[in-house]
Amino acid sequence: MSEQRSYPRHVKTDAGDIEIRLMAPADEAAVLAFGKGLPTHDLLFLPRNISEPKVLSAWVKEIERGAITSLLAVKDGKVVGCGTLVRDPHSWSPHVGEIRMVVSLDVRLSQETFALALGAGLEKLSVQMTVDQQAAIAVFESLGFKAEALLRDHVRDVDGKTHDIVVLGHNIAQVQAQMEAYGLPGAVQH
Repeated sequence: MSEQRSYPRHVKTDAGDIEIRLMAPADEAAVLAFGKGLPTHDLLFLPRNISEPKVLSAWVKEIERGAITSLLAVKDGKVVGCGTLVRDPHSWSPHVGEIRMVVSLDVRLSQETFALALGAGLEKLSVQMTVDQQAAIAVFESLGFKAEALLRDHVRDVDGKTHDIVVLGHNIAQVQAQMEAYGLPGAVQH
């Protein structure tokens, strides 16, 4: 189950033709422009504000270090989405990955980042978002994620208003074991 995906990939979506590729240091300015163009509320569930240059610089350093893998959705040369897989092999949870996702168009990046995570051999995934992001919650639920926690008043926006965060989880290892028990070992492969 640790098959690596290859990039770039080209997908046809309702938003048009999209290139999905790995983020590289040369993309820092384009991703910063993407972050600055998003409503602040869309950024609240991320641990850091990606519309800040110092945050983007730190992000690129983490990519170079191999600590995170980020995918970009690009349409007509412009970044329209970022999907990141964060994992820490030196933590108490080396088997767990976190998906962080921000998109300005429906470009199927959630599914692609999920497939990237499946190929990484992780046993569990988590994703968080504000509770009012119903469309994003629905996308991840369609991938098999389930609500695991509600963090009340967990983030504060620029106006000082607090927002709840929902944490969704996906137990990949459990789903794979169930599929194998039913004689369907390839059912969750990408």
